[in-house]
Amino acid sequence: MASEGNKLWGGRFVGGIDPIMDMFNSSISYDKRMWEADIQGSQAYVKALEKAGLVTKAEMEQIITGLDQISEEWSKGTFVVTKGDEDIHTANERRLKELIGEAAGKLHTGRSRNDQVVTDMRLWLRGSCSVLAIHLMQLIRAMIDRAAIEIDILFPGYTHLQRAQPIRWSHWILSHAVALSRDAERLKELQRRVNVLPLGSGAIAGNPLGVDRQLLCKELHFDSISLNSMDATSDRDFVAEFLFWASMCMTHMSKMSEDLIIYSTKEFGFVTLSDAYSTGSSLMPQKKNPDSLELIRSKTGRVFGRCSGFLMTLKGLPSTYNKDLQEDKEAMFDVFDTICAVLQVATGVISTLLINKEAMEKALSPDMLATDIAYYLVRKGMPFRQAHGVSGKAVHLAETKGISVKYLSLEDLRGISPLFESDVSQVWNYTNSVEQYTAAGGTAKSSVNLQIEQLRAWMKKSKD
Repeated sequence: MASEGNKLWGGRFVGGIDPIMDMFNSSISYDKRMWEADIQGSQAYVKALEKAGLVTKAEMEQIITGLDQISEEWSKGTFVVTKGDEDIHTANERRLKELIGEAAGKLHTGRSRNDQVVTDMRLWLRGSCSVLAIHLMQLIRAMIDRAAIEIDILFPGYTHLQRAQPIRWSHWILSHAVALSRDAERLKELQRRVNVLPLGSGAIAGNPLGVDRQLLCKELHFDSISLNSMDATSDRDFVAEFLFWASMCMTHMSKMSEDLIIYSTKEFGFVTLSDAYSTGSSLMPQKKNPDSLELIRSKTGRVFGRCSGFLMTLKGLPSTYNKDLQEDKEAMFDVFDTICAVLQVATGVISTLLINKEAMEKALSPDMLATDIAYYLVRKGMPFRQAHGVSGKAVHLAETKGISVKYLSLEDLRGISPLFESDVSQVWNYTNSVEQYTAAGGTAKSSVNLQIEQLRAWMKKSKD
């Protein structure tokens, strides 16, 4: 059995730990990806130790140099994880001792893995949020650019998956871009709450050795310092919030994917995915499957599961640090990897998507203009509730005659209401239909252009 002398907690224990328990307890296989954050935190901490007079300047420089060397080893892929390295903190400190000797033992003075690990996580997630923000903005930009180019294309808008009213294709694209812009805003707010320094909280009671937490805050570029040491070491709100943020963003991605999957079927034929984002069938040569979109849809369930699972881990914990919190990292890493891939694939799908303008326009039908008949009568002075009823009677009459409502004669229409005049023929023009929705947020060309301008201004402001 392994000796516990090399473990950070080994002094109190005699004998060895069960090998299965050792593996069960270990997190190095996944938390090693925080190596850079762990080194950053340690280099800042040794500066605070030197200021507090707990290490000499020479020892500080020795430790910083040793950590730089470890960083280089991780960067080059030459760092060797040994059997006794149960986590990234143990691994880095063990290697530091190999490089510089006993001075390495001073690095952990007044520091606990409790405040060390949560500092590493906050540093890692802070940088990862910035990566996700870039991918998310690239996707939104691709959608806005596409909406601007294809603004004159009309197709059916749906409610309850039934044809509802004519809209611009660009209006549909922007409906999803706007939802994703909210995700971008939420991510920015989340990053601010992530950027709170816990280092210097010790295990539970704080730091008794005069470590300057303001110095740590400045060195590590945090916005603020945690208020309570007990809360600081156990707080995983930022992880839970990240998992929820990802769940909300993936909800939007899944909804958009579902629309595109439907639109890509032969029954609709509105869009065709690029071969780069499709696969075929092992049996049916004619098949072209939207696997990229289906995988986005399925990954949404994966992210939801991570979020709900981690909340179940948190809900029954007593105060301060408990080993249950080791579950935080795998959830955080997995969700980051998942949504990072999803955003990039979605950007590729949107950028390369082919649209079938003819199929979109062919899918427009006069029955979708029933509301326009009511609006026509409203403009003639009829109350809307009455106009809605008259429009319904016109649709029913057309169904009774077995013809499209647009082919009802003026005499037929005047039999329903004397307000119908020859200008009712303008109602059957789909462009006229969409162009009446000029209010902000509508599907008229002017309104859609305004949406594009506002989104582009928002993107510029976000970038600045």
